[in-house]
Amino acid sequence: QGKVEEALRAFEALVNQYPQSPRARYGKAQSEDDLAEKMRSNEMLQKAINTYDEVVSLPNVPSDLIKLSLKREADRQQFLGRMRGSLVTLQKLVQLFPGDTSFKNDLGVGYLLIGDNSNAKKVYEEVLSLAPNDGFAKVHYGFILKAENKIAESIPYLKEGLESGDPGTDDGRFYFHLGDALQRMGDKEAYRWYELGYQRGHFASVWQRSLYNVKGLKAQPWWTARETGYTELVKSLEKNWKLIRDEGLAVMDKKRSLFLPEDENLREKGDWSQFTLWQQGRKNENACKSVPKTCALLERFPEATGCRRGQIKYSIMHPGTHVWPHTGPTNCRLRMHLGLVIPKEGCRIRCAQENRTWEEGKVLIFDDSFEHEVWQDAGSYRLIFIVDVWHPELSAQQRRTLPAI
Repeated sequence: QGKVEEALRAFEALVNQYPQSPRARYGKAQSEDDLAEKMRSNEMLQKAINTYDEVVSLPNVPSDLIKLSLKREADRQQFLGRMRGSLVTLQKLVQLFPGDTSFKNDLGVGYLLIGDNSNAKKVYEEVLSLAPNDGFAKVHYGFILKAENKIAESIPYLKEGLESGDPGTDDGRFYFHLGDALQRMGDKEAYRWYELGYQRGHFASVWQRSLYNVKGLKAQPWWTARETGYTELVKSLEKNWKLIRDEGLAVMDKKRSLFLPEDENLREKGDWSQFTLWQQGRKNENACKSVPKTCALLERFPEATGCRRGQIKYSIMHPGTHVWPHTGPTNCRLRMHLGLVIPKEGCRIRCAQENRTWEEGKVLIFDDSFEHEVWQDAGSYRLIFIVDVWHPELSAQQRRTLPAI
């Protein structure tokens, strides 16, 4: 009846009367869990976690209750960000019930959550040796292979896992990575999976496939300065483009390279490096010492420097570079490209279905949550300045509270 406090008092009385009763103890844990949600209290949630743990240590606990207690304990530990504690709980479950592949699957996720892909991979190999048709293990195994850049190998696992329809497989990340893998293999079937991901509600459209979104924001691949409302920023960038260019060139010429290679595995081939001034709304003080006038110029524009879902950076791309079709992570930002050193021909960018080229001293604005692709087939390098800004329709409250990406 939703009387959580009364339930907790009743179960506490039962535990006092029957301290060895696993059911009474489990009821107490559930009541604490519900109360923690009602009070939004992490302290109460920690009590629930401790009580779930106590259930398992009692004598003669039915195995179903052990499973329920440890599974919920691991889930609540993850909720609190206690990933390693959760992992220990999941390992205990797997040791107690070695034949239950669902616990192994959960353990694999536990390893992925702490970035331990190699142990996760071993877990899913074990699951697939015991249950070759386990769709959950297949999508996660494919996901890990894709992260290892084993593109062709990842495809059948992701595809068969999604086709299985097993619980936990219908996730936007798997449609995203299967489509991406197929695109990289030159297989047009990618768009069938993107269409399916869109139909299942994971993507805003076949072209706009970001996964960290705010619903209802205006969505179009290309924007004008006026449409963004950030005309002052655009004017300032275009007016001062030579200053921005010259500071960037001075950094490029330094012996110790401050430009770092692109590290998100977005290149099919070539040489593409970046020099970052702001990341997730945080200023890189050291970097700004090398380009002080550029940084001072940007300080006036919090829509850019405060954009916790973006970056501000120089980007240099050398001839012979191709960037795979890819999609940014969020629809909460727009991306400005200011042309600094642009070869006469051979450089182009596609966003959705339209190609454009850069011009020195001019800003291009696009929504990188739409699929985009870049070619650099010129005879010399291309240097641009990238400024991410909050999507103009986000409220001040959203800009303050949206978590960083």
